[in-house]
Amino acid sequence: MTPERTDLATVLGKTALLSSLTLAESKTLAARTVRKLFSAGELLFSEGEPCNGLHIIAKGKVRIFKTSVGGREQVLAVNVPGESVAELPVFDGGPFPASAVAIDDVEIAFISRRDFQSYCMEHPEVSLKVLQVVGARLRRLVGIIEELSFTTIRQRLISVLLRLSENEGRKTSRGIEFHLPASHQELANQLGTVRELVSRNLMRLQAEGLLDVDARQIVVKDVGGLKALLETTS
Repeated sequence: MTPERTDLATVLGKTALLSSLTLAESKTLAARTVRKLFSAGELLFSEGEPCNGLHIIAKGKVRIFKTSVGGREQVLAVNVPGESVAELPVFDGGPFPASAVAIDDVEIAFISRRDFQSYCMEHPEVSLKVLQVVGARLRRLVGIIEELSFTTIRQRLISVLLRLSENEGRKTSRGIEFHLPASHQELANQLGTVRELVSRNLMRLQAEGLLDVDARQIVVKDVGGLKALLETTS
């Protein structure tokens, strides 16, 4: 993998955590930053490993996930360019609380734990940004817990389908058409279930006349019907 080299100062300046820095300050921090490359499917780090620094995504997407004793994955987030990964252990000294894997070819701007802590001491506004980002992540995790605890797999799947139809869909004579961005297995990991139940529920929704399913190609034929199902518990 030989992507075009990215200017690290530009990457840092476009990151939410560091958006308050001037160009000169971004260049100073970039001098302490290392460029790391990961191929699709390669782990950035594993749950339980000591946290050695802050990862900022310059290119590509990263999936954050937990793995059960039985080997099942629960996706916590998918991070994109401009986002940082696993900020909390940089400060609390604990290990990584989850694992991170490259979804596609990924370029990372990496700042060591010591350098980032020193920089936050010099620029307190960065520490405030870290608190904002960590707070947003906590709210997202609470939402995941609430969804897993109080909704059925069917409702979670319908919620994802409605969101995709609204954000990614295009209107056709058949209905609202879109392409699932992930395989049934990856979708199951996001929903906290297994692939067979995702496939079974898709087929069930198709049998009820609400969808047409062709592998990852979906046509929503009855948006109102899907929304009505979110009010049920079955």
